[in-house]
Amino acid sequence: MPQSALTLLQEDHDKMKKIMSDIDSTTERGLKTREELFTTMKEALNVHERVEEEIFYPALREHKKAKEIVMEGYEEHRAVDMLLGELESVPFDDESWSAKFTVIKENIEHHIKEEENEMFDKARQIFDRAELQELGGAMAARKEKAQATY
Repeated sequence: MPQSALTLLQEDHDKMKKIMSDIDSTTERGLKTREELFTTMKEALNVHERVEEEIFYPALREHKKAKEIVMEGYEEHRAVDMLLGELESVPFDDESWSAKFTVIKENIEHHIKEEENEMFDKARQIFDRAELQELGGAMAARKEKAQATY
């Protein structure tokens, strides 16, 4: 039986929080570790966004009471992607790297909190358990395919 869409997203969120915490504890001296973790984070974010934007968000958006929160989710993805693009141009040992990363981390944490509260609540109102599992199956397949590109 496939995993629920919400469980899959929750696991992604937990993984992202762990990676960001690990990055947060790096210093300018731990360049290699910082770079590896940042690469892992970007790949995980890219896969997560694809799964949400191609499967989860469109399914939710079909329902009037979820449209606004879904539109906000898309915009939050764009904002984080823009910030990531800026951070990619900063050397890992630059003193501003940590500050810029903190801004990204705070944006992602806000997004996760909003999704896990408001968006997940709406999803539970809209979809029954079987529908969430069906969505979860489609999302897991898409995630696997997206991960294969890295």
